[in-house]
Amino acid sequence: MYPFSGFLPCFLFVLCPGVLAVSHVPVLLWSSESYVWNSASATHKGHVTSNDELHRLLQSAITSTPTNLVLFLQDTLSMDDFTYYSSTYGNESPLRNIQIIMESSPSSLVLPAVDWKTVDGLQGHLQTQDDWNELRINSFDTPVELDKDRPNLFIVNLQPIPRSSEMNKAEAFSGNDEYIGNLTRELSERGVPFTAIYSGIRPSKVFKSLDTAPNLSRQLLSTGSAEKYPPLNVTNGTTTCILFYATTFTVTVNNTKLIDLTNATFVSQSVNTSSSECSDSNTTLSLFYTSPATGLDNLEIRFFMTNRFYTGSARKWFKIQSIMIIPNQQMEFNATFDTTYASAPEEYGYHCQQVGSSRLYPETFVPANSAANNWAIYLYEFQIQGFNIKNNLFSYASDCSTFFTPAIWMGLVSTIILLWILAYGIFMIMQLSTNDKFDDSKSQALSVPQTD
Repeated sequence: MYPFSGFLPCFLFVLCPGVLAVSHVPVLLWSSESYVWNSASATHKGHVTSNDELHRLLQSAITSTPTNLVLFLQDTLSMDDFTYYSSTYGNESPLRNIQIIMESSPSSLVLPAVDWKTVDGLQGHLQTQDDWNELRINSFDTPVELDKDRPNLFIVNLQPIPRSSEMNKAEAFSGNDEYIGNLTRELSERGVPFTAIYSGIRPSKVFKSLDTAPNLSRQLLSTGSAEKYPPLNVTNGTTTCILFYATTFTVTVNNTKLIDLTNATFVSQSVNTSSSECSDSNTTLSLFYTSPATGLDNLEIRFFMTNRFYTGSARKWFKIQSIMIIPNQQMEFNATFDTTYASAPEEYGYHCQQVGSSRLYPETFVPANSAANNWAIYLYEFQIQGFNIKNNLFSYASDCSTFFTPAIWMGLVSTIILLWILAYGIFMIMQLSTNDKFDDSKSQALSVPQTD
């Protein structure tokens, strides 16, 4: 436990290099009252805050009079995010407001390492500690209304952080930082005493144990890898007919609104799959989401898969034929994408580290109609199987990566060109020969006839 002072990224990076474990999340706390954490004593470097320690620290804020508590929750957060994005990224720091708040608050505290399970259950713990006027804020335009007669508990669900690209992550952090700064300033200007907590529900990187943390190579689910959560399981009434997994699942509308479907699909599994269909030759995975984002009452995503016999290979192959996005159950506005090479032998599953609508990914979803140009899909560590599932487990996964990657082809072509130049040079050297006659100063000079 460390009282906060000075520049946030330097503090986190220099003071706490030993607590960057991926099973922990940082927790930032600040208060408008100076007496809340003044008595908090620092512990040894590398200390991991336990569940009881965090609850005792929060108890001092909860028992303050009057009590107003703001809980900012993000989907993922890690020490790496602070050390990287607190420094200048582009023209401005994406965490500028958080830095200012932590430096200027009368009382602040940084817990660099808290077990993510503790933070995951923090919301439920706080709800039982007082007779709160509970306010849930899921969008940035929600007005803040206070109950002057009861303590207020604000639960703010910040927008998820996409891990598809550095630019998307920086923009999401900047948006969350801006909202945290605006709400903090609003409460301060209104003279409302409050205590705020900022943390993530999950760490940015998750491993089952510290022993597996150094092993960053990709492992497939069929080999018993350390997945974050079990795959989505779809049954046809008696047996499992579809298995679906991804560590990140997002869709983007009009290049502006990002919808993170990871939690609803795999963690809470609140997605409705009742419209999915299974057979020996055709399988459809239907994912139906209720109110996934502002302006969308519902969203359905369908994965169409086939299992056919191909004479060229004399065997059956499983293939993802297309993906369809249906907003608000309006089929006339559906966005359809065709796949490129998403296939595997009949008895295998299909795996690809990155798939989506961008051509930068090994497997690209190609727009098949005009509406698809307004949507973008991204899945990380994508794995799916729609046929021949045994024991509710993925079969051996056929990966989208091929042996002859573009880098290998570039190396081969460069090597061939260099070898050709070397062979040509050796051939030219071998053609060199000496003259039959030489000039002799004691004899008559050589006469070389000159003809037109």
